[in-house]
Amino acid sequence: MTDTALPTSSRPERRDAVAVGAIARRSRTVRREDIELFTQLTGDRNPLHYDEEAARATRFGGIVVQGGVTTGLLNAVVAEDLPGPGSVFLHTDWSFRAPVRPGDTITAEVEVLEVRPDKPIATLRTTITNQDGTVVVDGTALVWTEALPARARAGRRPGWSTM
Repeated sequence: MTDTALPTSSRPERRDAVAVGAIARRSRTVRREDIELFTQLTGDRNPLHYDEEAARATRFGGIVVQGGVTTGLLNAVVAEDLPGPGSVFLHTDWSFRAPVRPGDTITAEVEVLEVRPDKPIATLRTTITNQDGTVVVDGTALVWTEALPARARAGRRPGWSTM
């Protein structure tokens, strides 16, 4: 097999190195429908997510949104913004610090802590806060960013952006 150069439009994107200190964030107001959709996807029917009376009697004091709904916003930041399209989690280490409730507006933020010079791998600080500034999730993530062919990037924002 011989190496054949791909036409320019089909070559994987060559990304500039993600810079240490770069930050990106996204916000979303969590809805009861998000709980229902997550249950349809995963089968998680924990009464803490549905039974107001039972949830009120616990240390949480009310309905709690599934952790996967909350951390899903980090998936969006990593896949869409920083490092951006082609990025996947290799490892996460997240601590859930406070409950998220339907109606809360959460903001997921990632900051690049380290970039490997030999591979497209970055270590990120990950934080999610609610509308009151309370940290609800924090930790770190290790991500791989795969170079994507131009056809996969069509119609998308180029590269990654910081906010």
